Amino acid sequence: MNHPEVVDRQTWLAARLELLAAEKAFSRARDALTRQRQTLPWVRVDENYQFEGAAGNQSLAELFGNRSQLIVQHYMYAPGWQEGCKSCAFWADQFDPALPHLAARDVAFAAVSQAPYTDFAPFKKRMGWQFPWVSSAANSFSNDYLVCYSPDQIAAGDTFYNYTRGMHYGEHAPGISVFAKDGDGAVYHTYSCYARGLDMLNGAYHLLDLVPKGRDEADLPASMAWLKLHDQYE
Repeated sequence: MNHPEVVDRQTWLAARLELLAAEKAFSRARDALTRQRQTLPWVRVDENYQFEGAAGNQSLAELFGNRSQLIVQHYMYAPGWQEGCKSCAFWADQFDPALPHLAARDVAFAAVSQAPYTDFAPFKKRMGWQFPWVSSAANSFSNDYLVCYSPDQIAAGDTFYNYTRGMHYGEHAPGISVFAKDGDGAVYHTYSCYARGLDMLNGAYHLLDLVPKGRDEADLPASMAWLKLHDQYE
């Protein structure tokens, strides 16, 4: 741990007030960015995506339930895997407590993976998650929303991740997509984010950002090399 200078309370308060001014400027900039995000144009979703989950087969519109907005976590879980991505799990661990609050603001939530539902259902039970989690194995949803690529696409450099041509994490990648449904039942894609854009959805990371060591990842071979599934920590 880096040990900054030790000072008296008044000197600390002066430094804290200087930081507070920067924090307030950041909050105002974040509010402006949020407003810009909320005014993005929409794209109508005409594909008849069908997903398999605990409730059987459901369309994208049915994932909304009786809400008009839907957040989808693109969870990295490939066919044949025995466990899901530990980084996606780091985010997923934080979703269940939010569900009632999201529902109160007209928002539904679901995770979507490209693996068959029977592949990841035991893992979901093991993790204790209650949020809806469905499979896109029977459709092109994961590919269309830029989180799944074929080996041929990767070999040809025909990938497009985080809005960058040729970028990918492999055949599967993490992301969040947002959809809206109008009164006639039409569904629209309103937003997606990937890579570091997902940071804003991870409360644990924001808590780590408050402490002196921060995320403490600078000397690791990869930023999340320390991370484990929540039932694998000692």
